[in-house]
Formats: sequence, C-alpha cells, structure tokens
Amino acid sequence: MTIPTHVQAMLARMRARFTPEKLRAQMEARNAPFRTLRPVRAASEKSVLGYWDRLIGPATKADQDLIADPATLQTAEVYSGNIENFIGTVKVPVGVIGPLRVNGVNAAGDYHVPLATTEAALVASYGRGAYAATKAGGIGTAVLYEGVIRTPAFVLENILNAGLFVEWVATHVEQLRAAAEGTTRHGKLTSIEPVIDNDVVFLICRYTTGDASGQNMVTIATHALCEAIARDCTVPIFKWYIEGNFSGDKKASALGLMTGRGRKVSASVILSDAVIAKVLGTTADEMLAYGRIADLGAKLSGQMGAQAHYANGLAALYIATGQDAACVAESAVGFTRMERRDGGLFCSVTMPNILVGSVGGGTGLPSQSAGLNVLGLKGTGNGAALAEVTAALCLCGEISIVAAIAAGDFTRAHENLARLR
Repeated sequence: MTIPTHVQAMLARMRARFTPEKLRAQMEARNAPFRTLRPVRAASEKSVLGYWDRLIGPATKADQDLIADPATLQTAEVYSGNIENFIGTVKVPVGVIGPLRVNGVNAAGDYHVPLATTEAALVASYGRGAYAATKAGGIGTAVLYEGVIRTPAFVLENILNAGLFVEWVATHVEQLRAAAEGTTRHGKLTSIEPVIDNDVVFLICRYTTGDASGQNMVTIATHALCEAIARDCTVPIFKWYIEGNFSGDKKASALGLMTGRGRKVSASVILSDAVIAKVLGTTADEMLAYGRIADLGAKLSGQMGAQAHYANGLAALYIATGQDAACVAESAVGFTRMERRDGGLFCSVTMPNILVGSVGGGTGLPSQSAGLNVLGLKGTGNGAALAEVTAALCLCGEISIVAAIAAGDFTRAHENLARLR
C-alpha cells in the first residue's frame, strides 16, 4: 500500500509549520473563564451599539456603513422578531432580471426578479435565460402538490406496541387534526402517514400552510399533536421527539424528491431554433449533446435528481425576498429535461421542494419586503405564484448554463464578468 502523493504533500506542509509539541499545547482544552452571550430578542439602537462597544470594539466608519448604518439603527426594533443579539445588517448586492414572462396556473405576467448575490455573472446568466424564455412566449408553470411535513418520532417497547400505537393513531386522526389545527389559522393537517422501524414509529404529518413557507407553523402544530398523543394514547410511549430527522427539513432526501416538501412545481418552455441561435449562441442539437453528458454525470455521481445549478438562483432569490436561505438545501433538488419537439427544444424543470412564502418569516423586513414588491408578489394570496416564479427562474438558469457550456462560452463569460472585472 502506498500513501497518495497529495496526502504526503499535506503532511509535509504541516510538519513545516508545526511540531507535535507545539500542536499538543495549542490543542489542549482550556478552562479560562468566559461570559457567554444569552439570546436577547428585543433590539434597539442602544442594544446594537452596546454589542459593538462591549464585545466587538467601537464601530469604525467602515463598520457603520457596512453593519450598523444609521437607517438600520433607527429601525432596529423591526428586526426583533427575526433575530437574537442583533448587531446590524449585512448588505448583499442585489441585481434584477426581466421581464420574465410566466404563463402559469398561479403566476401570470411579466416579472422583474431581484437576485441577491456576490457571484459575478450569475445575474447576467439568469437574465439571458429569462430573455430567451420570454422571446419564446414565456414559461408555463403549475403547482402540482402542496404540503410541508414534520416527522415526529415515537419510541415504543417493542414492535408489537409499535403496531398498536399506529392502530391508535389511525383511529384518532380527527382528534389529532383538531389539536394540530387549533394552533394556526392557516395551516391544515392533510394526512398522517406512519412509518415503522421495529420499536420506533415516525409519523409523516403533512400540512398546507397558506401563503407562508410554514416551517414554524408546522412545528408548533405538530408539537400540539404529539402532546395530545402523549396524553391520551393507551399504548405506553417511552419517549417522543418533535422531529425524527425523517422529513428532509433543510437537507436533500429521497422522500422529498419523491413526495415533495413545500410546493412541487413544474415549469416548461419550447425554444425555437431561431431563439437559441440569436439569444443563446448555439443550437438545439449542441444543447442536447451536452445535456446527455450532464445527465450521465448526474447519474454516475449519485446526484439527488438531475440538474445543473438550481441552488444559484434559489439562494439569490431567497435572500432577496426574505425566505429561509437554509431551505436551499432541500429546494435545490429536482429534474431538468431537454427534448427535441416539433416547435423546437422543449426545456423543463420539476422541483418538488420549493419552500417559499409571500408572508411570514423574513418577508416583512425592510429590504426583503422591497424585494417582494419588485416582483409584485408581496402579501396574502401570492404564495403559490411566488413558487411558480421560483421554478421559472431556475429553468432560466438551466437554459443559460447548458447553452453556455455547449457553446464553449462558460469560461469566457466568467473571465469577462468575474475574474477580469
């Protein structure tokens, strides 16, 4: 057996920097006194400046411009419901693309889409995809499924009691639904699906959440459901947990890919050969040729689904509109398809885990509220439309990147817009 050269090189670099004795002393546990920061939710100008003065050091002019700017200080209270130990805001550049024409079940119109990112070339790429799609007549979209899940876990004595527990749950569904829905005006419990693993039972609790993304909503509702089970169930329960790590919350999972978590949306457009040539600088055949290689790469690497870069558009849109950015981990799975059709090149995405809301969470904060206003999708009645625009945006990104790589333009675009700026 031989040690790979890159491992040998790493060891050599470490030896050049450290001796074992120095590292041993450096890595020993230290019991020096410290004073921890307790979670404080109430925010004010005084509390923000207090953190800077006591913990970080007096804010310099640069700090004030970037972190605790005057406008933030004057409105510090509005952030109290979204963060603890508030010290200011971080400014992320926001670009806009559009119009992106969407001809959907819920979203119908021309949208200008704000994207918050520090990655040069991203806005240009999505903008090019949006231009191509809009010239082709727009993107058709539909929400196919809606349901946010929470999966509590119950530990029983043995597999027999696990079965009896499931039987009890199945015969008390209405009681449990009442307990869950009693915590929310907008959430509706649509199903409880048991999964048994010997003496452990997971309950897949599915909810519709109105126009909110619904993460906190379903957690609170499921907690009430679990408390009702713990109080009334005739089968002894050793222990229960509000989340058994089965739901796919903020992680890619096969369950989410197959059944969806949030809103499942499909979006498609047919690009004519003329649009592909003029806007994208390539041909349908070249895009299909690269698409076959990309699909093979996805399969061989074990990708969850098959797509190019949903996460780029999702992260930029989520940050710009006050969504939970961590949900990109589960939202960025799905399937991109490209096929030759009579009218040109059929391009589609199907994304089962889009978690967005037009109300709640961070959507009411000043900058994020402005982002939703740019879209025209702020407030009640716009949650499903926002999900469809999100899928349409991701399709634009897929079209643009596939065309760029197929045409050999991908590196040049990043050199021109990023590295050589």
